[in-house]
Amino acid sequence: MPPILIPAGNPSEWTGPTGNNTWLLNGREPALVDAGVGHADHLAALETALAGAALVRVLVTHWHPDHVKGLPALRDRWPALVVVDAAGDPVPAGDGVLEVIPTPGHAPDHLCFYDREAGDLYCGDLARRGGTIVIPARKGGDLRAYLASLALVRDLGPRRLLPGHGPIVDDPIALIDEYVAHRQQREQQILGAILSGARTVEEIVRQVYPALPASLSDAAADSVRAHLAKLRDEGRA
Repeated sequence: MPPILIPAGNPSEWTGPTGNNTWLLNGREPALVDAGVGHADHLAALETALAGAALVRVLVTHWHPDHVKGLPALRDRWPALVVVDAAGDPVPAGDGVLEVIPTPGHAPDHLCFYDREAGDLYCGDLARRGGTIVIPARKGGDLRAYLASLALVRDLGPRRLLPGHGPIVDDPIALIDEYVAHRQQREQQILGAILSGARTVEEIVRQVYPALPASLSDAAADSVRAHLAKLRDEGRA
């Protein structure tokens, strides 16, 4: 049975026009990948899709609020609900099983869930179509770990990525390669800013992101911090 997309209904410039994606796997053991944020419309859509069945478990890709805030509402509706948020044995989901793949970087606790038989990887905030992934250095983001996670997923060779935001990705390898090339380009820009005299994160942001909207300046600064930590750890800056 194919996964069912149930948008969380929390639209923003960060989450997309319909908000976070949550993915329902119906079948013997109904499971939901990520929890949404607790909106009544999301819960109602989930109940409709379940058609009277009970939700058995929620698989959490990571504990950023937009992915887990809906857990209390889901537990109120289905008190026996099991939450999976750590690596371990494959997890029953729908009529199959999902492998739990640790993919730290965007968050230290980030997981992907892999349906090897179908080739579907539920990838949370590892990747998305139509935007890059912020590595929030001040909240545990780690660029070196993130790049290693991308390499791990590339080696898995999934057929599709079902992300936490945006549309399904039908060309995962190409997207991952774009992400890696983007990070390499950004790293060179940051090194260039340092060589030209930038000495603070804010000075680097002004040089690397000259036309950035003010609403995105904090995210850009965190991305610069993540790159600087990587360069520091590699002895390059």
